[in-house]
Amino acid sequence: MLFFRETSIGRIGIEDTDDSIVSVYFETDDVPKDVELGETPLIREAFDQLESYLAGSLTEFSLPLRPEGTPFMKDVWRKLCEVPYGLTASYQDIAIAVGNPRAVRAVGQANNRNPIPIFIPCHRIIGKSGKLVGYGGGLALKKKLLELEKRNEGV
Repeated sequence: MLFFRETSIGRIGIEDTDDSIVSVYFETDDVPKDVELGETPLIREAFDQLESYLAGSLTEFSLPLRPEGTPFMKDVWRKLCEVPYGLTASYQDIAIAVGNPRAVRAVGQANNRNPIPIFIPCHRIIGKSGKLVGYGGGLALKKKLLELEKRNEGV
């Protein structure tokens, strides 16, 4: 099931399958045409948690997530979830964390292909120099999410 809702960061779509969140879509994303539209209790809960996060009152999501990808991508996405709220890590940091310090570009690709942005916090990953680089929702949204977390750190 896939459901779209207007949020403070724009129109967001959340998709679930078999009691797990499998995708998040931004306004600019291509959406599969064969997916059934509708809101399930899990999607409603995901939107409730997303709104709490965007309001600054939630720092950690508690949703069943099931991203589809290669074993390497799944390792990267698990490591992304370990980057604490309000902090950032570099692509190099994640490459080291997954046990392959030379896989910086592969980490970038996995980050780029994260099907569940925000809930799997790929926005917390920045360039080694500290520069904001790449984000499916756009760099302005990445900056906004990081600023939100910095502002509400310790909530």
